[in-house]
Formats: sequence, C-alpha cells, structure tokens
Amino acid sequence: MEKSTISYIQSGVKKPRATFILLYIAYIVCFLDRSAINIALSYIGSDFHLSTTTLGVVASAFFFSYSLMQIPGGWLTDKFGTKITVIVAITMWSIFTVLTGFAWSLASLLVIRILFGLGEGAFPSASLKQVAEEFSYKNRSQATSGMISSNYVGAAIAPVVIAPIIAFMGWRGAFHILGIVGLVFVVVYFFVMKSKQNTVTSQNDKRPKIKWSTVLENKMIWQFFIVVFGLSSVTKGLDSWMPTYLLQARHINLAGVAWMVPLPSVAAGIGAVASGFIMIKWFNGKEKWLIAFSSLLATAFMFGMYRATSVGAVISFEVFTYLFKSIAFSSSFAFFAKLMTESAYGSSIGIVNFGGQLAGFVAPILIGFLVQLFGGSYSAAFLFLVVAAGISFIASLTFNEKKIAKYKENVLMSQEIEE
Repeated sequence: MEKSTISYIQSGVKKPRATFILLYIAYIVCFLDRSAINIALSYIGSDFHLSTTTLGVVASAFFFSYSLMQIPGGWLTDKFGTKITVIVAITMWSIFTVLTGFAWSLASLLVIRILFGLGEGAFPSASLKQVAEEFSYKNRSQATSGMISSNYVGAAIAPVVIAPIIAFMGWRGAFHILGIVGLVFVVVYFFVMKSKQNTVTSQNDKRPKIKWSTVLENKMIWQFFIVVFGLSSVTKGLDSWMPTYLLQARHINLAGVAWMVPLPSVAAGIGAVASGFIMIKWFNGKEKWLIAFSSLLATAFMFGMYRATSVGAVISFEVFTYLFKSIAFSSSFAFFAKLMTESAYGSSIGIVNFGGQLAGFVAPILIGFLVQLFGGSYSAAFLFLVVAAGISFIASLTFNEKKIAKYKENVLMSQEIEE
C-alpha cells in the first residue's frame, strides 16, 4: 500500500468529493433502472394485454414497497452505517432489474417490482446521510441540492439510453443490461470506499441514541413530508405517464419521445443545482419562502400545462413546471439538512423520503384510473397534479420561523460537541 494511502487511513481525513461523485453516479444508475419501466410501459402493456389502469398498477408497484421501505431504511442506515446500506441497496435493486426482464406474467412482474422497491428503499436515506457526514455544515445545503440534481440527470439520460436499447433488443433486454451495469458499479463502489477510513461509526457510538418516538412526534418532519409528497406527485405522475401520453394521445413515435421526454428533466437538473446557490445567496434565513415561491410557480405552470392544447405548449409548460418544482424540491432537502443532527438524520430523512415515494405509488395509479375514467383524456389527470403542487405551496407556508432557528442552533451545538 502506498504511503499516501496509509497516511490517509491513519489520519481519518475524509474525501467528500470522491464520495459525492460515487453517490451521484449511483443515483444516475438508480434512475436509469427505475425509469426503464416508464419507457417500456407501452410495450409491456401490449405484450401482457393490460389496460391503462393495470399499467398504472405496474408503474406504482415499485413505489408501493419503495415508499414503505423509506422509514425502515432510515433506521437501518442509522444502525448499520451508510456504506453497508448503500452496497446492499444497489446490489438488490440491480438483481431485481435483471429479473424484471424475465417476467412471464402480470403477477410475476408485480412481485419482482415490489421486491425491487424493497431493495432500493434504503438507498436515499443512506446516500443523503453520507453527504451530511462528509460535508461541513456550511457546505451541506449545496452538497445536498447537488446530489438531488442527479435524480433529474438520470431521468434525462434514461430515455436517450433506454429507448434505443428497447428498439434493438426489446424491453426485456434493456432490463438485463441495466441490471448488469448496476452490479458492476457496486463492485467499484465497494473497492473505492474500502480504502476510506470510516470515522463516522466510531463517532456514532458516542452519540446518544435517538428515540423513534422523538422522531415520529416531530411536527416539522411531517410538514416536510407533505411538501415533498405534493411536489413528488407532480414528478412521479409525469415521469410515469408522459412517455405513454406522447405515444398514445399525441401519436409521437419512439424516436420523438426519446428527445422530448428528457427536456423537463434537464430543466429540473438545472433547478436542483441552482437551488443550493439561490438559497445561500438570497434566501439564507428565509428558506421557507424560497420553497413557497417555487411551489407557487410550479403550480401556475402545471395549470398552464393542464390548459394547453398543442404538443409544443404542453412540453413548454412541463419544462417550467419541472424547473420550479425542482427548485422547491431540492431546496426542501437542502433546508432539511440544515435542521437535523447527524445522529437523527437517517431516521428523519427516511420519513420525508416516505412522503416522496408514497406519491410515487399514489400518483401513477390515480392518473391511470383518471385517464380510463374519462375515456382516454389526460385533462383530469393534469388537474390532479395542479392540486398536488398547490398543496406543497400551502404546506410550505406553515413552517414556524422560531422553531427553524431553534433547530439550526441545535445542529450547530451538536457539531461543536462532536468536534
């Protein structure tokens, strides 16, 4: 072993940049795997002769178990540490991605997707806690919002990568390839992280244990839960159904979908990266107003999308909806990172993530039902998403400024004690 490596391990110096890059790539792989089902949904429906309502169930099956795993995933992260939780999560979701390509019936597909969700469920809490562990309090917000941007980068890349694979190899081949990529990545993550000294574990042993009742009774955590639920309803609903909407309702071919679908995700990625900078530069101490204002604009543009009649107008309004929704969403997580101590972070962020992933279960299945109920029209589905964005705006206004200041003070005090 080289002297520089030995020196690094002995000193316990962290390398946040390397960890950030690895987790960022992991998120992209994660979103490629989960987005594949949305791109393939129309083809799966054709192979298995499924109605739009049933396709909504297929799209939601992953989020059913994924959402249920968020709170236990946060607890597991606090108990076993971030590294092992990340490794197990990536391994499991990659295996079930491969197995998705072997589904032989609706029942088998649903079971595999549910197991997929359970496997991946602990990853968000583990990855976001690892960011909180490795970055200073001053840089935590920007690092968190930067990590959230990976969600949209993955979603933007997904159609460009997956659509050609489906066109040449079929939807089953696409899942096989993506799963193998995930398994290769987890090996890389394991060996890179193996050389990093895990100082967090020894620190955690000295911290007081956080009671679950304390976390569950924290009103502010549930306020973030509602904000994230509303915003995620917009994202998960559009992510799940826009490819099918463009293919079936607008009769755009797969090549057209491949370049039109990523545009909103590109805008969302820009919004996510920008949110941390905007929060620090102009909304430091007024974070809740950034979330509220962005949620309001997302609501307005979602309403414009609901009223739009042309494809160009729909896509344009969707792009701006994603931009401001992303700013609100990323700002929520960046703000939350400033309010929770490291010892309680995994369990707390698990509850907030539960809100987002519960939306991922509810929104796709409800949209499928509304589309079928209204004879193939997507107008009612879009109106539902307008209401969801509006709920986030209202919930963001309920944050109490005095409590926010108290939480920030507690985090700073806990850091001083640990140092």
